[in-house]
Order: sequence, then structure tokens, then C-alpha cells
Amino acid sequence: MSITKQYLKSKPECKVTFNVPAKDANNVEVAGDFNNWKSTKLKKFKNGNFKGQVNLPVDKEYQFKYIIDGEWVNEPEADRLEWNEYASTENSVLVV
Repeated sequence: MSITKQYLKSKPECKVTFNVPAKDANNVEVAGDFNNWKSTKLKKFKNGNFKGQVNLPVDKEYQFKYIIDGEWVNEPEADRLEWNEYASTENSVLVV
């Protein structure tokens, strides 16, 4: 799994690309603070990777998780993990 950040020069935003290798998965989504925890589907490519992009305001932190075939999964390459009392689990954190 990986995250790519591309800071835009024209406005205070960062284009974030989520890349999840999940060859055997049927469905991969990402949910977090940036979409009110309403999942956004990632597109599956022939190589088995799922990808998706979001533009996020900079100078903020966002908690998120992937949903791979219904199972909530953290991003191992996230900027850090943070405990979430509501869910009683750790969430991935993205700093932009």
C-alpha cells in the first residue's frame, strides 16, 4: 500500500493518491475525516492495484482507513496511527 502527495502550486491543496495492491479483492474503498467516513470506491486496475485520488486542504491532518472487501484496514505507510475512542481502534493519519 502507498500514499502519494502532490502539493498544488495554484491553490492550498494537496492531491493525494491512494494505491492499494489487493489482487484478490473485489472491492476497495477509503473512508475518513475528509469524506465524513462515507466510503469512496477506488478503481481496480488490471495489475490488481486499486487507486483513487482526493484533493485535500493543506495544513491539516486526516484520519482514515481502507475497507477491503468489508474489512477495515490501516495504511502501513501512513504518517502515523492514532487511537480513536469512538471506534476503539487505531486509525491511519494523513498529514498534508
